[in-house]
Amino acid sequence: MGNRFTQDHSQADRSLACCPRFLVWTLAVSAGFCLMLFVPDTQANHSGHTPHAHIEDRGALGEGREVPGAPFRVFLRPQAAADDAGLVGTDLDAALQTVIDTFSLMLQHRTDYPRFDESLTKAMLAQVVIEPVVVNDEGKAFPFLVTRTKEPGRVILLIGAGSLKEKGYLHHPENLAPVLAREFHWVVSKADTAPKVKAVAVERHLQKAPIVTDEEIAGLSAEERVRLLQQLFDTYVRTVDDQNSLDGQSWYEVGNRALIPPTHADSTTKLYDIRIREALQKIVRDPSFLEQAPKAVRSLLNGKIWNVAYVKIDQRDWATRTRVLPEEKSVLVGKQDRRIQPAAVLINVHRSAAPDDPFGRDTQGLPMGALSPDQLARVIALEIQHNIQEKSQTGHTAQDALTAPR
Repeated sequence: MGNRFTQDHSQADRSLACCPRFLVWTLAVSAGFCLMLFVPDTQANHSGHTPHAHIEDRGALGEGREVPGAPFRVFLRPQAAADDAGLVGTDLDAALQTVIDTFSLMLQHRTDYPRFDESLTKAMLAQVVIEPVVVNDEGKAFPFLVTRTKEPGRVILLIGAGSLKEKGYLHHPENLAPVLAREFHWVVSKADTAPKVKAVAVERHLQKAPIVTDEEIAGLSAEERVRLLQQLFDTYVRTVDDQNSLDGQSWYEVGNRALIPPTHADSTTKLYDIRIREALQKIVRDPSFLEQAPKAVRSLLNGKIWNVAYVKIDQRDWATRTRVLPEEKSVLVGKQDRRIQPAAVLINVHRSAAPDDPFGRDTQGLPMGALSPDQLARVIALEIQHNIQEKSQTGHTAQDALTAPR
């Protein structure tokens, strides 16, 4: 691969490796992807947050500040802990103004932040509250925290002013914007997983899937490719295996080989669903993938790939595998009724890459489940680039089907 495609992502990987163990509590009520600048602090900051249950009483917070064009207000909640947070003088006011300016900047470029855009479209964010220190129910401080409200589909975003100052974001909304935007993976995640009357299995809508041709893909911008992929997530592309083979299984923190038992049966499934979606969006957005693994980008957008998922298959020692649907099971997709033999890309969560795997060096010897979304994007892209086939299952592919998770 080219230098840009295989560039060093060690800084993001080191950050993600520090993700605290209680991230899994979040995943019991979350779904959906995150790779954050604050990951040592923020990737695990979404457990239940009972100490802040009272903040839904907006009267106690005053009228708040309006963000022009946004359906929510930003509130400032002073605390006695301001001194402990290293805040002095007008720091709290500076934090409030910085957050408002950051949201204003994001609103001007909302298509660049798809999760933020989705949260606005679906009115997921009830309010934003800035506090000197944001703590979870164990008393641990975090830069951000997302907590659900009593209203299904609505959440509250808490922001720690002390952390903003410590990280140098006060008065620099242009630097805070990408960090705050990544937090909206959790906003969408928690809003989407509000209690539901009945769990309904996701079904594919083959006729409604926005399948496009390779020629049309070549003419799309990075933002258009991401939007198309998001539409395919809703209609066609699955990011969890049909057998839910990760339910009840242990999981890996990024960069760590130690297995961590789940707190809830579906915690691991939800964690890896988030990582997969992050990786797929990176593949279709980053121009280096279009240059170095064009077949991967095309296959994700033209219908040849309809499932990318982590699995746990103890009987097989492979790290990744592409399974093409047999010809007799081909499907008609999209308004043009294109006949496709779609493929599933499976990532065996507890296996490591073999020395001759094209992505072997990128994984740094880690189990596949311990890869960061950046590493995972390169693994998936290379797997598709090298192994996607337009033919029925043959050879080892057919044999692998016999050991699919059940």
